[in-house]
Amino acid sequence: MDFITEEQIQKYRQDGYLVLEGFFSPEECDALRERMAVIVERMDVPLHCRTEFSTEQEEQLKTQGSADYFMSSGDKVRFFFEKGVFDSQGDFLVPRERSVNKIGHALHASEPVFKNVTHSPKVQELSRKLDFKQPVVVQSMYIFKQPGIGGEVTPHQDATFLYTEPLGRVMGVWIALEDATEENGCLWFIPGSHKTGITRRMVRTPAGTFPRTQFIGSERTYADEKFVMAPVKKGSLILIHGEVVHRSAMNSSNHSRHVYTFHIMESENTRWSAENWLQPTQELPFPSLYT
Repeated sequence: MDFITEEQIQKYRQDGYLVLEGFFSPEECDALRERMAVIVERMDVPLHCRTEFSTEQEEQLKTQGSADYFMSSGDKVRFFFEKGVFDSQGDFLVPRERSVNKIGHALHASEPVFKNVTHSPKVQELSRKLDFKQPVVVQSMYIFKQPGIGGEVTPHQDATFLYTEPLGRVMGVWIALEDATEENGCLWFIPGSHKTGITRRMVRTPAGTFPRTQFIGSERTYADEKFVMAPVKKGSLILIHGEVVHRSAMNSSNHSRHVYTFHIMESENTRWSAENWLQPTQELPFPSLYT
């Protein structure tokens, strides 16, 4: 079975993203959600690790970059929370299952159900059709987009955070575990924006300095009318080029928008920047996508 046609491949290369409807079955999506419910129910988060997640640049530097919890999460399963879900004592103000913004960044290595989806034969075949020779998995995330409070993700390019030389070697794989609609915060893209490079990078600062990361350069300003909405049904997969500009709005609905997403990198003739926040470790070198 062909999971992607030549016409779709050309559309991905032209637009920088591609929607593949019905790539995963409802049962496959439900298995990921059920396992995640168990992970959240069992999570034991130390007070000093209750780090709020934000995509606003200054808050990102303060809350993510300054936190060892975030910086050392590349080979672990860790929890990042929405704003305003803890009281002054660090206790939950909302049910814990409604508190989490995302969980990352090594579900693909630590959790068998997620590992099986990441390395599924159809994902491997899809990558081969896109000419990936030696793809490795660099990170994975489960994103909740909680009802009513799921935060906005401002326009960005993934290569700002996951930089390679040369560029163009990273691709996001975004799997909708529920319907993603305009109301609950589906993705929006600027078609073709992956062809103009990047203007901003988040890099590690020298050891022993604070904050732990800093931004070099600045994000461009993008006109709203350039963005194209990409609502999708449960089970759909979206391919996201590392340099395509995309965003999502706050979830203003009563419905969550659960997603499992991971990034792969073509490792053949590619240098992963030592300045990226995310680094392979001795415990978890970037694993091959192909098994």
